[in-house]
Amino acid sequence: MNQKKKNPLHQSFGYAVEGIFTGIKKERNMKIHCVIMILVVAAGLICEISWIKWSLCLILFGLILALELVNTAVEAVVDLVTEEKKPLAKLAKDTAAGAVLIAAIMAAITGCIIFIPELVELIERSF
Repeated sequence: MNQKKKNPLHQSFGYAVEGIFTGIKKERNMKIHCVIMILVVAAGLICEISWIKWSLCLILFGLILALELVNTAVEAVVDLVTEEKKPLAKLAKDTAAGAVLIAAIMAAITGCIIFIPELVELIERSF
């Protein structure tokens, strides 16, 4: 048996962190998601949302960022395999992008459910 020796655990984490930062640095949509995440965190701090609402936000942040990284990986692998326009390559890229879009839409709806009542309450307290 010819088994390849695995990298040490700390090295594997290093590669993962490098992948996250590369995704943020090179992918426009990843930058957009990060900016929105920062805005949501600011809104959460201003509105003093509950820990349950923070938990929902954190889960959605993780889901969207993870899906965006997977989408980037799918696109990179497809581009590595072929530069030709092929139906299966298009299917792989489009469905990966669609997964991110579905998560982002659901996160936006959840954000409205969380923040609209909070912002209304904040405005009412101000007057």
